[in-house]
Amino acid sequence: MLLENKSVAIIGGGPGGLTLAKLLQQKNINVKVYERDFDENARVQGSPLDLHYDSGLAALREANLLDEFKKNFLAGADREKIMNEKAEIFFSDHGHKLEEDFNNIYFRPEIDRGVLRKILLQSLEPETVIWNSHFISMEPQNGGWLLHFKDQPSVYADLVIGADGANSKIRPYVTEIKPFYTGIMMLEGNIPNASQTAPDINALLEGGKIMAFGNNQNLLIGQKADGEIGFYASFRAPEDWKTNNGITHYNNDEVFRWYKDSYSDWSNIWDELFIATVPPFIPRPIYCIPLDQYWESQSNVTIIGDAAHVMPPFAGEGVNMAMLDALELSRNLLSDNFTDILQAIVRYEESMRKRASLIAGESLANGEFMHSENALQSMVKMFERH
Repeated sequence: MLLENKSVAIIGGGPGGLTLAKLLQQKNINVKVYERDFDENARVQGSPLDLHYDSGLAALREANLLDEFKKNFLAGADREKIMNEKAEIFFSDHGHKLEEDFNNIYFRPEIDRGVLRKILLQSLEPETVIWNSHFISMEPQNGGWLLHFKDQPSVYADLVIGADGANSKIRPYVTEIKPFYTGIMMLEGNIPNASQTAPDINALLEGGKIMAFGNNQNLLIGQKADGEIGFYASFRAPEDWKTNNGITHYNNDEVFRWYKDSYSDWSNIWDELFIATVPPFIPRPIYCIPLDQYWESQSNVTIIGDAAHVMPPFAGEGVNMAMLDALELSRNLLSDNFTDILQAIVRYEESMRKRASLIAGESLANGEFMHSENALQSMVKMFERH
């Protein structure tokens, strides 16, 4: 076995990193996950995730966690309404879409991000995740790497895998290629106890998702666990909008005034989103990898998920690609078909870059027409076709 008597360090405890740790641990590999969060409750997790049959769900099947997933997914949360800025419905699948259909390859069940993380964490052996590990740097040592963390002792690993997201600190050790800004900004808000705090939006949502289009802008709204609603205002903006927009993201009144000015043609029904949000609002500039990225593989370091191929969320593939990365990389590293670790990583990175490029291209294209004058008509046609 390629990893016999080897130590593996995964930097980042998101779905991709935790899935990889579980898959390796099933074969008794010595693996640790180093996560900068203080503990598993250190921050609010983002929007729910929809997992796909041949990627996210495939990884869970191989990790023997599909039954646990079925106990915790948000039944009906994948149901969709497409609306205009006046809250008029142009498409809805609420009347005929099954709440559970795991044998259908097109079924994309939703799960709260925090719940998925908890499932993965609880499946790992005790002390697999080393919390409060803020990665600083690493240096070559004895064919592997000596990793340095803020206010923590340094550790050695034979193989380092970066699963630390779009702003990965491991990526520069693999490639100098940087993602580019797509021109789209998303402003995230979260509303707890939505049935009481945002009753009109809650009733409109019906436990599913809403995509509303108008004036080259979007509102993307989704049901979360425990009666919470998450949403994004999505619009074109300069890259520095995050810091130069003139609003305080902890101040609902300031954000609401910005919204009423920027989304001036939108119905008042959407106002609840901004009034009921518990701050902060979180600006998220949307980045994407160059579609032709390439680098020379190394025998002791690689990257998965957003660290390898950050892309816009407009194809719903981000977490699925990360979990598929974990699945493919683990299979290669555990396989007897490769003569050494380098060969296994080369094969993984070739496959990963190829499929990531295709999905990133699709995500970019979707982002363009979702922020165009014909966005509503284009999205309705696409959903009716599927």
